[in-house]
Amino acid sequence: MSLLDAVLILFAGLAAGTINTIVGSGSLITFPTLIALGYPPLLANVSNNIGLVPGSLSGAYGYRRELSGQALRLRKLVPASAVGALVGSTLLLTLPSDAFDKVVIVLIVVALVLVVTGPTISRRVAARREAGGHNHLAVTPALVALVGAAGVYGGYFGAAQGIILTAVLGIFLDDHLQRLNACKNVLALTVNTVAAVLFIATTSVDWKVVACIAVGSTIGGQVGAKYGRTLDPRALRALIVVVGLTALIRLL
Repeated sequence: MSLLDAVLILFAGLAAGTINTIVGSGSLITFPTLIALGYPPLLANVSNNIGLVPGSLSGAYGYRRELSGQALRLRKLVPASAVGALVGSTLLLTLPSDAFDKVVIVLIVVALVLVVTGPTISRRVAARREAGGHNHLAVTPALVALVGAAGVYGGYFGAAQGIILTAVLGIFLDDHLQRLNACKNVLALTVNTVAAVLFIATTSVDWKVVACIAVGSTIGGQVGAKYGRTLDPRALRALIVVVGLTALIRLL
């Protein structure tokens, strides 16, 4: 790894940590950056996942005030995320590596679509609340199942899992968006941590990449927690789409 590569990966990690804390989909910054620098897709995905764990922890800590009163909710949802992550990361390791090389193209397209349609989803959720479509706080079996499914996705790839979780939580739970975002950060941290433990124990990891992303994402987690409410979401989405399309071109 050259010095320039290290700097690029560190700043990609910073951007990913910031974006993950605010909305999710930060892996659409780091993963394409690694692909552009010539890392194999599977190695890039694994190393990226591990590197983002400290950033997820940083973001969750930054939103600790919004987590107040959510202990019961998280006790029901965290296990679902953990089981889903275990399934997804196991699939990543057991399926042929060339399968991931092909599937990741589809997953990036799906993630980019979610990034672009995220505001529309949020508006529809808000409209449903205003119309009295739901006013509950309870964790239902359907919500647990969908959080587990998001964990499978996150354990396998991870990009845009935060957007998926935010949408699911917003549909099933009547709570302030910032509190749901805090809950999302804890669930994403759970997924990334479970997958990272399995990856470290069973497959090859580029620890230089991990270190660069870890440092950047940890700083980014605090930046997102402190300034996330003032950042222009349109600019963030535009950046994610540009970098994601660059990765698609490279992979194709």
